[in-house]
Amino acid sequence: MVQYTLKATKQTVHLGGFSHLLEPALVVDSGDTVEVETYTGYYIYDKAPPEFLTSEFLDICQNLPSERKVAEGPHLLTGPIYVRGAEPGDVLEVKLKAIKPSLPVGFNAIRTGWGALPHQFNQAALRFIYLDLENSIAEFPKNSGIKIPLKPFFGMLGVATLETQRSSIPPGYYGGNIDNRELQAGSRVFLPVFVTGALFSIGDGHSAQGDGEVNVTAIETSMNGTIQLKLRKDLQLTTPIAETSTDIITMGFGQTLDEAFELALTNMIDFLVKFARLSPEDAYVLCSLAANFRITQVVNSPQKGVHGMLSKSIFPKDLLLL
Repeated sequence: MVQYTLKATKQTVHLGGFSHLLEPALVVDSGDTVEVETYTGYYIYDKAPPEFLTSEFLDICQNLPSERKVAEGPHLLTGPIYVRGAEPGDVLEVKLKAIKPSLPVGFNAIRTGWGALPHQFNQAALRFIYLDLENSIAEFPKNSGIKIPLKPFFGMLGVATLETQRSSIPPGYYGGNIDNRELQAGSRVFLPVFVTGALFSIGDGHSAQGDGEVNVTAIETSMNGTIQLKLRKDLQLTTPIAETSTDIITMGFGQTLDEAFELALTNMIDFLVKFARLSPEDAYVLCSLAANFRITQVVNSPQKGVHGMLSKSIFPKDLLLL
């Protein structure tokens, strides 16, 4: 196993979406570890304070090649990373070993026509929020005494599909803009593979976010992380699954919360049938007794997200879930 460093440059990032036509930023083998750098705020850099900017980030914003601009999404992603041996039908396990903000300031934006209450809050607004990295808190509003714990995670974890252009805004069966705040350091995410090499990309760092992400953004933060990429040819999945230190997480994405919830529940039942060897009816009952379903996000149009969480502590210790 080899450890790589993948810096974010105008040759190693891409903007706005996923595409299997992108030139890989890095080629690794299964089991390799990557220290990865990500930036955020491509479209607002000219309004940002000096603490938000680095020379490398400015170079990306001012000189990103046209071939690295994929679709209309606002997200700047590092990658794609090509994993040797990955083929359609495989599963890519992404272990999030470390996640840390790289700069002491992030931003939150209200975008006209977006968010959970677009008619009530219909004026665009941009706020830069300073981060106390030493104490892992952010005070908001400024001088209010309200202190938000920093719980950093990557909102964007996804692989390429057969589509040549796929917007980074909605999440889906390939992962993408999941925006699940549970996926902090120590978690594992399992993504179905659709193209040779998997072509995994990462970004959209969040220092803090509530379930729902209701005004369309979190504390959007340039973020560094350490990830391990592993091929799982022993697994077959059609939608992402995740595991934290305490829970199994299934996901559902749909144009309504009802649809997203039904998919998250169905995926949890399927997981229990496959990995815990329960009957579908027993799995359905167990979900009613022990699973918790939460709103992931309601703003990544046209897909809303719901995730189900099931504590690993209820299972026999000899049961290998993932």
